[in-house]
Amino acid sequence: MLSWRRIGWLATAATCLLVAGCHGARRDPGTIVFLIESSPNSLDPRVGTDAQSERIDPLMFDGLVQRDAHFHFQPALATDWTQPDPLTLIFHLRRDVRFSDGRRLTAADVVWTLESMRKGWVVTPKAASYDAVASVDAPDSWTVRLRLKHPDLFLLGNLSSSAMGIVPAGSGADFWQHPVGTGAFRLVRQEMDKEVLLERNPYAWQQAAGPATGPETKSGTKSETGSETGSETVQRVRFAVVPDATTRALALRKGTADMVSNALPSDMLPALAQDPKLVVEDSPGTEVQYLAFNLRDPVLKQRAVRAAIAYAVDRRLIVQTLLGGHAQLAASLLPTTHWAYTQQVEQYGYDPGRARALLDAAGFPAGRDGVRLRLTMKTSTDEGTRLLAVALQQQLAQVGIALEIHSMETATFFADITHGAFQMYSLRWVGGNEQPDIFSYAFSTARIPPHGANREHYSNPEVDHLLDEAGRVNDEVARRADYVRVQQLLAAELPVENLWYLDSILVMNRRIHDVRPSPSGDYLFLRTAKVSTPE
Repeated sequence: MLSWRRIGWLATAATCLLVAGCHGARRDPGTIVFLIESSPNSLDPRVGTDAQSERIDPLMFDGLVQRDAHFHFQPALATDWTQPDPLTLIFHLRRDVRFSDGRRLTAADVVWTLESMRKGWVVTPKAASYDAVASVDAPDSWTVRLRLKHPDLFLLGNLSSSAMGIVPAGSGADFWQHPVGTGAFRLVRQEMDKEVLLERNPYAWQQAAGPATGPETKSGTKSETGSETGSETVQRVRFAVVPDATTRALALRKGTADMVSNALPSDMLPALAQDPKLVVEDSPGTEVQYLAFNLRDPVLKQRAVRAAIAYAVDRRLIVQTLLGGHAQLAASLLPTTHWAYTQQVEQYGYDPGRARALLDAAGFPAGRDGVRLRLTMKTSTDEGTRLLAVALQQQLAQVGIALEIHSMETATFFADITHGAFQMYSLRWVGGNEQPDIFSYAFSTARIPPHGANREHYSNPEVDHLLDEAGRVNDEVARRADYVRVQQLLAAELPVENLWYLDSILVMNRRIHDVRPSPSGDYLFLRTAKVSTPE
């Protein structure tokens, strides 16, 4: 299943080295070259929901609050907030914040950001996250008041930096082309399918924007040649789009790229770890890979077919071979350490015999060629996803399911699944699954696109009721009971099959240090990371 990649490594080596050589002479030591698989769909934090958008946008934008390492809320653009009654939230803003173009942030910007989503001035699936909001107003330039239709325990999460970002008042639908935020970095340029270049925001409120100078900020480290080096905070990040994993790995080894996060096949990691120029950081992650089914499809709407597919997939084998053991099997979208997580759900171990029996009972006997039914799986051009599709293709063939794979560039792929033009696909939840409102966003009837991420068109009145109840009740024990039942229903009905939690793996050049990667795989460590520079 993996041997052909070695051929690909050698076949693309010459091309990669030529490309790397062309850029090598122009390398700026103060710029980190960060390789990504695809371009972000939108640098408008009100709109972007794909993985790259949700990782890059928080570098340029801030929410009213932010989560700490333990998922508790801390001040961000708001210094504090109060709730005088269950239906009112009042935020007090920092008075020293400017956007990256120098404009001062005021309450009018916050009101505009929320109203543009709520009232459809920009089309975004995030709008449904603010359904509980009845009105937003600004009593003065530094105060924002939200009045609610009903209590919403997830509203703070949906106002946090990981979920949205405040944009200047008046920002329209074309804002993604020239985004202006309050974050640690600002946009220099973006070119679809090529790069996104960020630089330090000189008006950033969270930390000094300039390079670190003076003896107290010098690392005093030595380079590989033995010469003294200084250290400064990262000033520029070039997110270079390189769809091919082999090319990404070779660029790291050549030294023409500095960093890759969760974007390399596991069988490349041992060789990279032996390179004296590189460091491989591997830690347990919360990012969940899942396999999704279109419940409007005449074949896949049958639960027996979905269950047969689940039993036919040998997840443990894929984790050990395709992922090199760098993942843990998942029974839920929530991280295992979350207070609402349960593993007391129906599980689907590898059982091809049971899969065949389910297909027989569902009216799909094997034909003379052994094929019972034909399905199509859509993927992006990301190599990891394509390899997963090939593995699934091989395993499903063992029970008589012929799986055809359609790979397409990321924007087209994402548009197709959003519009329901698929039978099966696989994606990852990045960060959003660290709070239980992920179940509403992904599975409630009200969140079918364009109002959310229920791309499978799953609808269950009991699930809707449980999610509504869990979002209103303040008692954590009662809420957990509701979420446990939701997880059990989802596992039984299988609108998606949860596959595994991917480890968070960062491969980087040793000249980069003070990096603290997060389990969710976000890029926020770039705000404080440092780079060694020759003196």
